[in-house]
Amino acid sequence: MGSAVERTDEHVREYLVYRGFTNTLKHLDTEIKTDKEKGFRVDKIIDQLQQFIQSFDLFGLKDYWLYLDRRLFSRLEDVYRSTVNKLRTSLYRYYVINTIQKGNLEKTHEFFQKQALELQGQVEWRDWFILPFIPAPEQNPAFSPYFSRQWADTFLVSLHNFLSVLFQCMHILEKATYFDAEVQKMTSLLEDNEQLRQLKKGEVGEVEPPAETSSEPTDSSSSVNSRSSGGITGGGGLSAEQPFIKLSQEEYGEHHSSIMHCRVDCSGRRVASLDVDGVIKVWSFNPILQTKATIMSKSPLLSLEWATKPDRLLLLGSGVGTVRLYDTDTKKNLYEMNIDETHPRILSLACSPSGSSFVCSAAALSRSGNVELVPRLPLTVSGQLLLWDTKTVKQQLQFSLEPEPVAINCTAFNHNGNLLVTGAADGVIRLFDMQRYESAMSWRAHDGEVYSVEFSYDENTVFSIGEDGKFIQWNIHRCGVKQSEQLLPQDATGPFVLSGYSGYKQVQVPRGRLFTFDSEGQHVLTCSSSGGVIYRLTNGEPALESVLSLGGHKAPVVTVDWCSAVDCGTCLTASMDGKIKLSTLLAQKS
Repeated sequence: MGSAVERTDEHVREYLVYRGFTNTLKHLDTEIKTDKEKGFRVDKIIDQLQQFIQSFDLFGLKDYWLYLDRRLFSRLEDVYRSTVNKLRTSLYRYYVINTIQKGNLEKTHEFFQKQALELQGQVEWRDWFILPFIPAPEQNPAFSPYFSRQWADTFLVSLHNFLSVLFQCMHILEKATYFDAEVQKMTSLLEDNEQLRQLKKGEVGEVEPPAETSSEPTDSSSSVNSRSSGGITGGGGLSAEQPFIKLSQEEYGEHHSSIMHCRVDCSGRRVASLDVDGVIKVWSFNPILQTKATIMSKSPLLSLEWATKPDRLLLLGSGVGTVRLYDTDTKKNLYEMNIDETHPRILSLACSPSGSSFVCSAAALSRSGNVELVPRLPLTVSGQLLLWDTKTVKQQLQFSLEPEPVAINCTAFNHNGNLLVTGAADGVIRLFDMQRYESAMSWRAHDGEVYSVEFSYDENTVFSIGEDGKFIQWNIHRCGVKQSEQLLPQDATGPFVLSGYSGYKQVQVPRGRLFTFDSEGQHVLTCSSSGGVIYRLTNGEPALESVLSLGGHKAPVVTVDWCSAVDCGTCLTASMDGKIKLSTLLAQKS
């Protein structure tokens, strides 16, 4: 319904502009900005409620809910009143829990003082008045569930679904749809009149005959959505429904330098993040953000990867030719493997889905000897691609890299481990048959280095990002054949630049994952200068359509990951100032 209201607003704007009613247009825009119903956009209503909660505005929260109750909920049948009351109770509890989590106990006490008369007679609030006086309420069995991320997400999803169904069913929306159709007819007549006016001016040769009036909704977004930078379409248009709604965004701030890698384990329970100082944090985000382990390394670390079986193990690649196997439960190193002294930089690690082996990319030092921040030297640095047995902790074999040994920057297995795709410093993508342990095909993919590669959802194609700034989809059944190609903004591909005072500038070449897909492979998350950006894969031209900017960062995002669940997914975006944002999304099923 929200899209119909937005189209109606747009038609009214066009009419006012056509008639020259500029003052009326200004009043319209002002009132739209203060519209409490937010054009019947559920995501914007929830955003408004979230703003009141995060700013501790109890009066604004109560006033806004009262407006929704009078304007919308009061139209419902009495059988739904209990649902509305439960949602209001959960909303107030969400507010109270937020005041405690943010350490604003003054606002916690304020809530119970101002709401005492209203709530003290309600059974569901009887035990809550002691909440401000409990030393650690998040550990109290009666209240701990409300401090979990799962409870907050479930409440927001329930509220979203309730409002969505409400807007679809209410009679007021039928009136808006009818009005939308009438405005379209009016707009069509205005266009006909404009063409007749041009005909009178002698512009017959430049004007096409009036088109037949159509009953289908017009799409006014096609002319405003294209971006000159790379041709990526933006925003999804006025008539398109958002595929995701951002429910919340949290920050993990335990790092004090730029992040290199940030990965969720295969179970979705743990995150491992590595910064340029060699500090690794192992942490969880459900039910609350909590650091489980901190690993300090004397030697520089360049890569990390979660093991698949068991998923508590972490592989850590160094800059001195070693790979460590670390147990995140016992917080101990299980093994340290010496890879190759002549190729000390462990650039990439990938664990087979079976858990029995992992591949390791080892490269020689660059001419400067700096393993962290200088751009790589593609054609002069040799490398090895090795297969190691996880159980015996021994090297199984070394892959042949044609036409010459070269540094492999990125590696990825398919779902069953039968195929391995790699991207190298010479711009070549190599696909390996892991049953025969040999190269199945290779092709020149990018001008410059390949930074990141992943299999598509159906595993018939692979996607890559390279130094040339291109995001390309390749058909693995036809060697070197592109299925789509898209030029990305520089802040999505690197090198990443962080500027400071007095001309200070930090440059970081891509190390971690630059893009990742949702659970259905229809959307891709990329880096940007202020947060992650989610695109829809279009299978056409352009190849990507921007649908949601996650925001939240003050420094360039350098690596991303996406943990998907049934309805809610969590996007992780890590930046050069050491901050990691966790954005919880609700996928709107079509």
